[in-house]
Amino acid sequence: MFNFQSLRSAALIFIVSILLAGSAGANTLKSIPVGPKVGTTVPEVAVTNYQGKLQSLSDLYGEKGVVIVFFRSADWCPFCKKHLIELNEVAKQVKASGYNMVGLSYDSNEVMASFATMNNLHFDLLSDVNNQTIKSYGVLNKDYQEGHRFYGIPYPGIMVITPDGKLQDKYFYMGYKKRVRAEKLLATLGN
Repeated sequence: MFNFQSLRSAALIFIVSILLAGSAGANTLKSIPVGPKVGTTVPEVAVTNYQGKLQSLSDLYGEKGVVIVFFRSADWCPFCKKHLIELNEVAKQVKASGYNMVGLSYDSNEVMASFATMNNLHFDLLSDVNNQTIKSYGVLNKDYQEGHRFYGIPYPGIMVITPDGKLQDKYFYMGYKKRVRAEKLLATLGN
């Protein structure tokens, strides 16, 4: 004899498991709440360009502000490398819209210079070797403790900062695969 109640229970369990699996996957694609709140004043930066020159936030602004791309590493992270190359394709559009774009990581100046030269980047890569800026901006990836090879990496994401130092917009993601696409960045900047 057919047991309709058992079938209904099995179907319900199946549907709930699919929904739970789907929501777990969706959470990894959502922006995570790190860094300053949109509309607040951001901290000063303490970084160097790949020529070793100390940079302040005021050095980074375009007419409308700056886009800071926080990334894990241009040395060992293939997702970061791909993302930086993708963003390089729209760097001139970002600049034409009034924003300067820079990349920021814990990589050394030598790593930054090598990657920028090899890929003919149209935007600067900034080194935060002591993690001072990454920490003060609240984007330090806490999955790695001091002493670990990856300690000091930021969560991957972007911040758009206006010339008066206010955070206009931000997108940060858990993990290392999800990144802000070039099209979304251009849309955020009004292109």
